[in-house]
Amino acid sequence: MILDRRAKQRAKEAELARQSQEVYIPEIINVANLSRVLGVRIEQIIQTMEELDMGSTSHDRMLNSDESSLIAMQLDMNPVVDSRQSLDLFPRPPTEDTSKLPGRPPIVTIMGHVDHGKTTLLDTLRQTSVAAGEAGGITQHIGAFSVQLPSKKQITFLDTPGHAAFSSMRARGAQVTDIIVLVVAADDGVMPQTQEAIQHAHNSGVPLVVAINKCDKPGVDSSKVKQELARYNVHLEEIGGDVPCVEVSGLTGLNLDQLEETISTLSEVLELKAERNAGAEGVVIESQMEKGRGNVATVLVRSGTLKVGSVVVAGQTWCKIRSMTDHTGKSIKEALPGTPVKVIGWKEVPHAGDEMLPSPDENTAKTVVDNRLARQQRDQQLRDLEVINDKRRAQREQLEQEPTHTCTNTNLPRESELNCFGHPGDVSGTVEAVVDCLNGLQNKLIKVKVVQSGVGNITEGDVLLAAACEGQVIGFNVKADKKIQAEASRHGVNVRSYSVIYKLLEEVKDQLSDMLPPIVTTQVVGEASILQVFDISTKGRETKPVAGCRVTNGAINRNGRVRIVRNKETIWEGELDQLRQVKKDIAEAKKGLECGMSFEGFKEFQAGDIIQCIQAIETKQRL
Repeated sequence: MILDRRAKQRAKEAELARQSQEVYIPEIINVANLSRVLGVRIEQIIQTMEELDMGSTSHDRMLNSDESSLIAMQLDMNPVVDSRQSLDLFPRPPTEDTSKLPGRPPIVTIMGHVDHGKTTLLDTLRQTSVAAGEAGGITQHIGAFSVQLPSKKQITFLDTPGHAAFSSMRARGAQVTDIIVLVVAADDGVMPQTQEAIQHAHNSGVPLVVAINKCDKPGVDSSKVKQELARYNVHLEEIGGDVPCVEVSGLTGLNLDQLEETISTLSEVLELKAERNAGAEGVVIESQMEKGRGNVATVLVRSGTLKVGSVVVAGQTWCKIRSMTDHTGKSIKEALPGTPVKVIGWKEVPHAGDEMLPSPDENTAKTVVDNRLARQQRDQQLRDLEVINDKRRAQREQLEQEPTHTCTNTNLPRESELNCFGHPGDVSGTVEAVVDCLNGLQNKLIKVKVVQSGVGNITEGDVLLAAACEGQVIGFNVKADKKIQAEASRHGVNVRSYSVIYKLLEEVKDQLSDMLPPIVTTQVVGEASILQVFDISTKGRETKPVAGCRVTNGAINRNGRVRIVRNKETIWEGELDQLRQVKKDIAEAKKGLECGMSFEGFKEFQAGDIIQCIQAIETKQRL
């Protein structure tokens, strides 16, 4: 029976491995999209085509199924020509001649450190007040909106959060933007998130504009900030570099017109254009579930025109657009390139960062999503199989290294886990960033395990599953109603909700710290030298040795723990049996006092030994 089970397991593993190498090839596909299907870089596809002498290797060359299958086999994959299972959507190849395309608004991302005035700067630009209403005074997710400047030009702004928790969201902002405005406070200089924003800009190759904010504050010296930026490879135009710099004040509006002009000039140099007479392609900036509206997502249109009634696919969900609203909440019928809109009608909540592509109809969208889910499941099975095999390999190696007489009754410390279940949040990008931060809270003894995360209100199912895994439910910008709270109380599940990221992280860190064992240190509170050893008579005509001592430091307590040190080595540790001055029992002997001591269960002390009164001090560990 055991052999049968092992044979079945090996057969299952072999089948999974075979399926993991299967790739579904359509009848016709171009080179660029084939690289996506095979999951390899386009440069590798081109190199393979050159090895096979296939002629033109242009990214938009159309390949038939035989040519695609030959390339796949050359890359050690098993091609399966199936028009249905291979069905997927891909972005249009870039237009070679853009001279006839209409222009589009530039997409500008505001980046910088927390509390450097990014949102206040945008408030002044769009004449609204957002910063005052934000929890904790920090932006909790990416805000996308369009602004018509006094020059009548349109600019789309992305306000990315400055808190350290949102590093992944800032990186996503840099990937979808045309221009990055780096906000640096004149009174604070370059900070950790400022450095991250500079790195994102360099990695993405996006042009940078520096806005030195809070220049109206008395006593600030913006020249120090400029010199500091040069150390991080940001060379400003005024010192011979190529990065424009504007000194502004988000509070008073100082030089904001100059900042607008700089952005407009840079966008003209970039010649930003996009096709309009086609299906809309874009990216999901943020997504959430709204009461009365269902699943909604803020989408930034990059090319084409997005219309009400269109069918689009993003990641592993699709949408037939019921309605769209702009950043002011006004309903609109269509959205042109460079426009952020809130799209309503998604079957599931898409993930922030998902690519949105047009679909010809609902059936195609459903098939594409099903195929993507099936591919993800196959990939997950392969990853699980690799993990299982790695663990088995490690166990075999450990058994081979261990001697046959090894004791198996070991009691090694085990890593503890704090289970956080559910973690519903209001916006998928925010949930992603919070989960990343929670996973980073760990050391060798303890860690956070996020069992599941998602977007939406806290449900009864979250509570029940949290009870099953002995975890807790953490909500971000969502709350549990009274019914859910009562259910959680009945099952003994802790449900917490937060609106500020750093408060969430601080409390979870405190919980982890409470679970860590305390650090125990020993403090010497008194010392005495044994001057002479006396033998005294006890009941029953017996004698016992008593140490005649003088206290040299601190105090010796009758009920304290003591140790005896000889030649700088501890020879005994335990409790005092007696502490006397002449014939009187005393509770404490202070410095300079001569006294007699005897010890419970120990008689081998001698003159010259040092007696130390010690105290154990427990210090709470901090993560």
